[in-house]
Amino acid sequence: MVFKRLLGSLGVGGPTVDTVLDPGAVRPGGTLTGQVRLKGGNVDFDIEHIALELVARVEAEHNEGESEGTVAFDRFVAGGGFRLGEGEERSVPFSVTLPWETPVSELYGQPLGIVLGVRTELSVTGAKDKGDLDQLTVAPLPAQEAILEALGQLGFGFRSADLEYGRIGGTGQQLPFYQEIELTPAPQYAHQVAEIELTFLAGPAGLEVVLEADKRGGLLSEGHDTLTRFTVGHHDDRDWNTEVDGWIRQLVEHRASYGSHASYGHEGPYGGHHDHDDHHRSGPGVGTAVAAGAAGLAVGVVGGMVAAEVVDEIGDFFEGEEEEGEDED
Repeated sequence: MVFKRLLGSLGVGGPTVDTVLDPGAVRPGGTLTGQVRLKGGNVDFDIEHIALELVARVEAEHNEGESEGTVAFDRFVAGGGFRLGEGEERSVPFSVTLPWETPVSELYGQPLGIVLGVRTELSVTGAKDKGDLDQLTVAPLPAQEAILEALGQLGFGFRSADLEYGRIGGTGQQLPFYQEIELTPAPQYAHQVAEIELTFLAGPAGLEVVLEADKRGGLLSEGHDTLTRFTVGHHDDRDWNTEVDGWIRQLVEHRASYGSHASYGHEGPYGGHHDHDDHHRSGPGVGTAVAAGAAGLAVGVVGGMVAAEVVDEIGDFFEGEEEEGEDED
């Protein structure tokens, strides 16, 4: 999705900017490439800098309830320091590295409902204008995909995903928000937990995997949450179904406590290093559940409806951001 408009703060006859991202999804810690295409206005302009800002729609909880807002989580300077002549067309290529904790927005090509974007800021002789906003698509790292796939094969279903403002204590979290992927419990755990929440905190050497169980309350007890954390390397070769099932059992059976060192399933440093060419796992795991919605149905009409709703929601967000930018001018 590409937006192009007149840079209103620079007046009628000012330059226009159109940022085009190279096609395909990017992975956390991977390289985002594209071009910023400029077209000169009615007179020459001195371009001080072209900046790219990564933004996300994030939810925040507070005393008044919940609210949503746009959070910028990284910024890069793509170019600048040149004169753009009258009517001149110029393309400025860029190549930037995404933060490792960049949220995952799709799985097997199905959107998760996470809204990420790249905003372009053009600074011209002291005046600034955020004149372009493009949708950013991020696919999971191999280890993230393997864990999600295992959860799907164990019978867990995708419910929703969002970004929460705040930090998870005791972790190496870097960004001011974290991603929560909410899963319906597998049948064998349905009587014990109402929902499983999954968070990935990726780094150069591996992942922190945070699992939280929203436990069901009985007749004489209230429901409550328990949380465990595990670490895995980017190149770990495991029986993921067995591994992840062990994590869930540990979570449900209270054998680990949140915040204690014993809550880590694997102690010591991460293993391996990140490689973007790792083999992609595939199969009928959570990817199928994502396409079909929380019911965990096979891909079909329901899946198409869910995907369409997510696409509409993302489109509305970007259009709303664009209109707000125009109103500010």
